[in-house]
Amino acid sequence: TNKYCARWKKIMLVTSIPQYIQGLTNAKLDLTSTDVTTLYTAPSTADFNASVVNSIIVSNDSGSGDTITLTVTNGSDVFSLFQVKAVAANTSIELLTRDLILQEGEILKATAATADRLHVVASIQEFAIHRTPQSAL
Repeated sequence: TNKYCARWKKIMLVTSIPQYIQGLTNAKLDLTSTDVTTLYTAPSTADFNASVVNSIIVSNDSGSGDTITLTVTNGSDVFSLFQVKAVAANTSIELLTRDLILQEGEILKATAATADRLHVVASIQEFAIHRTPQSAL
């Protein structure tokens, strides 16, 4: 087995429970207000284990710099990931340098300092403890 296969097996058995990719998605937001806005909610089902956020790209399509705040909510607890992170005018930035794990029901939220400037795209893998039959897809 090559080094990539060995690494993949470790990732898939991270909790000592076999995990299967249930879905792949890109969660997208156009931050048209300065309100706290839900970008993604990790599914909450009996078969669900976790979501892995591989990438969060923020794009500023205006001629002025702006900032973004990103949080994870777990029930009433709010955890700051990026607090007033600068995004220069007419640029895009990748926020993550490592994968971000979200457990079932956790919510990824974004807040722009100024409305109508920032777009956010998160690439996400959803994992389950049971394999979904092909016939169910």
